Amino acid sequence: MIDPTRASLLSGVLAALALGGCDTTPINNNQNYMPAQPIAFSHAVHAGHYEIDCQYCHVGAEKSRHAGIPHSGVCMNCHTQVKTDSPEIQKLTQAVKLNKPIEWVRVHRLPDHAYFNHASHVTSGLECQQCHGPVQEMVRLEQVEPMTMGWCLDCHRKTEESKLQAPVPPLASGVLRTSASGVPVASAPVTPAPRTLNPPTDCSGCHR
Repeated sequence: MIDPTRASLLSGVLAALALGGCDTTPINNNQNYMPAQPIAFSHAVHAGHYEIDCQYCHVGAEKSRHAGIPHSGVCMNCHTQVKTDSPEIQKLTQAVKLNKPIEWVRVHRLPDHAYFNHASHVTSGLECQQCHGPVQEMVRLEQVEPMTMGWCLDCHRKTEESKLQAPVPPLASGVLRTSASGVPVASAPVTPAPRTLNPPTDCSGCHR
């Protein structure tokens, strides 16, 4: 039989852990984490000054859970010609010659028990800066937001209350079909109906 005193103490500890897990204060969440990287890559130069679209490098953001880190070959699309005498670019060139991946230090990381899908957020019209801060101004990438459960839920609730709609994509170009005489004919363009955003606020939305 369990001692009532020990049982009470155990209940108190479990309650404290539960409350701590749901806390929205910025504790142990890597906010303001700004590690040095093996190559001094500047988002301020690439995304800011040259206005390179985020998805040129992070190609998975619109179609998968993970935004992805670009392969060095993507960087070399420009840097076979641009700033080839830079010591930082020479590090990149050497890594490509040796077929060695760059060991970038991950900045944003959610816990394994939290499900997050980049594609569902990007296709709903969410700007990268809403979660990642003003990356186009960052010389060294930093985690700006706390990215706690409470922070995510606040955004979901505000989005639901405001009845925001997902952006309507451009008109479809029309699908080719074959007429009775066998001649390909383009069907009329279709405008998708706008979709009201309804992000989940229940546990199963993020804990699957």
